[in-house]
Amino acid sequence: MPGNSQRKGSIRKSAKKPTAGSGGRVKRGLEGKGPTPKAKDRPYHQAHKKVKRAEKAASTRPKRRTTGDAEWIAGRNSVVEALREGVPVNGLYVAEGAERDGRLREAFKFAAERGISLLEVTRNELDRMTGGAVHQGLAARVPAYEYAHPADLLDRAEEMGEKPLIVALDQITDPRNLGAVVRSAAGFGAHGVVVPERRAAGMTAAAWKTSAGAAARIPVAQAGNLVRALKDFQEAGCMVVGLAADGDVDLTSFELADGPLVLVVGAEGGGLSRLVSETCDQLLSIPMVNQVESLNAGVAAGVALYAVACARA
Repeated sequence: MPGNSQRKGSIRKSAKKPTAGSGGRVKRGLEGKGPTPKAKDRPYHQAHKKVKRAEKAASTRPKRRTTGDAEWIAGRNSVVEALREGVPVNGLYVAEGAERDGRLREAFKFAAERGISLLEVTRNELDRMTGGAVHQGLAARVPAYEYAHPADLLDRAEEMGEKPLIVALDQITDPRNLGAVVRSAAGFGAHGVVVPERRAAGMTAAAWKTSAGAAARIPVAQAGNLVRALKDFQEAGCMVVGLAADGDVDLTSFELADGPLVLVVGAEGGGLSRLVSETCDQLLSIPMVNQVESLNAGVAAGVALYAVACARA
């Protein structure tokens, strides 16, 4: 019957709720969504993609290597000299009944000032720990050195807002030469030193001592393949130059020292290996009065870095 709403089928039933008025929808559409995200947080922005690429590269970068086991410095003079030069000692060991003299008292003073642990052990135990070295009742434990990755040196230069200056060593087996190069590199503003992983000197206690504490201020990176590392530096925009007695260009005539630069130093006598020499963009020679004379790696690196520092001043 018309008008009878109680009649079966008189009202269409629907599972959907009644449509809201347009006023509510429009109001919600006008509500603010908060501040605009930064470019690096927007998934489709180039800055965001750049950050993701950098994170991916960092995740695939090898972890930092260490020298392995801790080292020991044995003998009163050696320990005191190492403490004076800032070698990172993490433990001093003195033999029971050791005679107290000026050197021992100075070592104890350093330990107290720097918070270095001081342990008294039996003489037999100290013999065992130092491998039978002549320790004179005193030894210091040096922790394993943590190497950087070669790419970290480029990152360091970028963070400092400077053009990269990196020193790479080829066939340097004397840790004292390595320490001298590290000291010169720190003194003349280099961003790091690269050494090969095999058949080369590492950051031992002797290298730390020769660096006169500079190894604590500048990173040393270890490369599994030095030639590959040099090519990576070239791809990053660095010019790779090597020091050689028969170099094509005199160091004083080199005009590109103020750009991104990798300076490669070889061993005294042997010089650069063939593959490393061929990888270099240019070979530089240090002018000398007597061509028969040669400079060791530490001195040669210091002379070259001084020339580069003058060109960049």
